[in-house]
This record gives sequence, C-alpha cells and structure tokens, in this order.
Amino acid sequence: MGTITLSVNDEVEEEFRNIVKKNRSKKKGSLGKAATEALRLWVRKKKQEEISEEALELMGEGFEMGERLHEERGDLHK
Repeated sequence: MGTITLSVNDEVEEEFRNIVKKNRSKKKGSLGKAATEALRLWVRKKKQEEISEEALELMGEGFEMGERLHEERGDLHK
C-alpha cells in the first residue's frame, strides 16, 4: 500500500472529513478508505475522458466505406 502526503485547501479538507464522518464509521482508516475511493473515481473519470477524446479523433479522421456499388436502392432488388 502506498503513502501519499497531500496539501489541500482547508475548506475542502473540512468538508471531506465531515462527509466521511456522516457516511462512514469513525473508525481508524475510514478517511484513507474514502480518499482511496475518491482517487479511484477521479482516475476512472480521467481515463474515460481520454477514451472519449481518442474516439472523437478517430471519428474526425473518417472511415472509408468503399465505393458505392448501386446508385439506387431498387437496383439491389433487380
């Protein structure tokens, strides 16, 4: 398990601690578990944003569907 030392805004820290107290037990390790969950969600969101950006780039490049073999739909049924 890794250890990260962070400096965060006092307001954010207080709000985070209050939410952890309300939603989790006051036992030792609750703050760390909540921080791990928050980091995991942030990482997942960033990964999804990367996937979306890559998909949009691919869409922008277009896709060659080949040449049109029939001029009209009716030509397929003859």
